[in-house]
Amino acid sequence: MMPSPAHAPAPPSPWVVRWAEYLVPGAAVLDLACGSGRHARWFGTSGHPVEAVDRDAGALAMLDGVANVATRVADLESGPWPYAGRTFGAVIVTNYLYRPLFPALLAAVAPGGLLIYETFARGNERHGRPSNPDFLLEPGELLERVRGELRVLGYEDVEVVEPRPACVQRLCARR
Repeated sequence: MMPSPAHAPAPPSPWVVRWAEYLVPGAAVLDLACGSGRHARWFGTSGHPVEAVDRDAGALAMLDGVANVATRVADLESGPWPYAGRTFGAVIVTNYLYRPLFPALLAAVAPGGLLIYETFARGNERHGRPSNPDFLLEPGELLERVRGELRVLGYEDVEVVEPRPACVQRLCARR
């Protein structure tokens, strides 16, 4: 049975799809703070083993039965880093920012692997939520976070209209 359009999974971010072609075939993917797992689903059905992590068990349940996807309920902001010592061919982060995780995120990118990151930036407060500066990247912040550790393949600091008006920064970088 097909999900109704109201319950159909959201499509993956065009930014993530754009840079996914640089991922080694079959490489493991970490989808961080994945919510209902639009990227985990997309990578899993593309043949990548995926670790999908979020604190919302209900959202993760939407990934039950999706090929190649393992889920983990974890509070990334108050619990221990659940992937200590593990690396991935790609670490995917969208619409999420918790600055203290950056060292762990960078350490989780395997040699030759990618960090694909897309989230809200300063200026978004004029479009609504998020508007708290704790959840908005400063100008150039993603570039600064990877400087000296990863090679930037692509970066944008833009205002978009789709899927809704927002100010975002996007980065793809390789170890």
